[in-house]
Amino acid sequence: MQVLKSVYGVPAPQSEPIIGREAEMVRNAAGGYVFPVTDWTRFERFLILGTNAGTYYASARALTTDNAAAVRRCLDADGPRAVQALVDISTHGRAPRNDPALFALAMAASFGDAETRRAAGAALPQIARTGTHLLHFVSFVNDMRGWGRSLKRAVGRWYTDQDIDRLTYQVLKYRQRNGWSHRDVLRLTHPKSAAGSRLNDLLQWVTHPDTAEVDAERLPRVAAFRRLQDADTPAEAADLLRTHARVLSREMVPTAHLGDKAVWHALLPHLPLTALVRNLPALTRLDILRPLADETRAVTERLTDSELLRKARVHPLALLVALRTYAEGRSQRGSSTWKPVPEIVDALERACVLTFDDLEPIRERVYLGVDVSGSMGWSQVAGLSNVTAREAAAAMAMVIARQAERHVIKGFSTGRTGDTWYGDSEMHALPITRSSTLREAVQVTSDLPFGATDCSLPMLDALEHGIEADAFIVLTDNETWAGEVHPSEALRRYRRKTGIPAKLVVAAMTATECSIADPEDAGMLDVVGFDTAAPNVIQDFLGRAAG
Repeated sequence: MQVLKSVYGVPAPQSEPIIGREAEMVRNAAGGYVFPVTDWTRFERFLILGTNAGTYYASARALTTDNAAAVRRCLDADGPRAVQALVDISTHGRAPRNDPALFALAMAASFGDAETRRAAGAALPQIARTGTHLLHFVSFVNDMRGWGRSLKRAVGRWYTDQDIDRLTYQVLKYRQRNGWSHRDVLRLTHPKSAAGSRLNDLLQWVTHPDTAEVDAERLPRVAAFRRLQDADTPAEAADLLRTHARVLSREMVPTAHLGDKAVWHALLPHLPLTALVRNLPALTRLDILRPLADETRAVTERLTDSELLRKARVHPLALLVALRTYAEGRSQRGSSTWKPVPEIVDALERACVLTFDDLEPIRERVYLGVDVSGSMGWSQVAGLSNVTAREAAAAMAMVIARQAERHVIKGFSTGRTGDTWYGDSEMHALPITRSSTLREAVQVTSDLPFGATDCSLPMLDALEHGIEADAFIVLTDNETWAGEVHPSEALRRYRRKTGIPAKLVVAAMTATECSIADPEDAGMLDVVGFDTAAPNVIQDFLGRAAG
């Protein structure tokens, strides 16, 4: 009797599959049993979170290989749908980096059927919006396939279908990347341009810069660029930047002049928003940005303009990285230092929240569970150097806390290593509120102990302490393994014992193949962590579920 009861009377631990669901579950990289996500979900995770930093359990190469296989399966299943997903995520700024979308587009152009390859060619200008993007795409696709006529035509149209002034700016600003230059691409693709046209003059100059004639009236941007390259002094360069403010950019300035204050004064009013964010340390180090200065006020106004942020597709993760770096006052890669200006720090704080879609309020009672286990403290999000998955999850919890009118936020890990328990399972109340700053939200997880992962803890904790929640939102890497009950079973136990039809939203912070959410349960949802659309997707799901 006891043996029989031990099979069906006791829930399976996370190190074993749920009884009767063995065929539906897989082992995650930590050894726990979870549910596999669909290839389409993994496709979306890859596009938003990337794989170039790997995770605690998987190298970047292994994770990228696995995700590339999932991308290939999506392309085989419905290539045009996959290409449209690339366009949607890239053009709406839902991902912090565009490289995964360019990589997947190269796969579509290389391995898709005829219809998919046509869709990829048509989507190229929408996803490869800058000269850098195009050169990255060319580098990716060159590794995957040969250069047939259709691919050459698609890449050639990137040059011939653009406005001439915009094209000139792109080829001057982003001259070479990954061993490719625009000269290389043009010599390979041979795009057609009408003899005597301004486009023909530009393409001739790009392919033959030392011998082609440049008419300053027909190609004024090229003429201004050449004068800037020949500038002997920083003062001369600054004068040219002021005179041709709409034509020249920071990337066109000779390296020898980039340490000069006058040059940066000339650049500042017209720096694109993404370039402005990247160069805040340099502007501060040169004493251009300082407390109460007019320049500081102008910069803070731009950083907190929601419409500018939307048009520039500035991602909240990029702002979180910028905030962490700027507030620390020292470079992550070099030895340079600066004294952070408080107004700039505050503006970056506000900008990060503004970059999410207009937040709709969540009326339901929400338990936010932030995974603070060891794997979350090691993995980077989207390969961004100074933000771990643990910290990004805390920041995302802050954003959701601003939506949810009634919520509790706790971090969780366990005291288990292998078969050894060195302490109790830990739930840490996180002092994150709707008025918390981004820095405060990230800081509250930095000193917590690292342990193993048990994603059932939020539901079990709510049961133990009588917390009435309509929804559990768990921010995790899904590498759960240490619990005595599966998270989906813990949720069902909570439902049975409280009578509350609680829902579970799983926000994945890494691009792995698994989830704690049961795909057979309509009350469970997977979203991608730090997707700018995620908060309102969650709000919509909870609202529909409540109705």
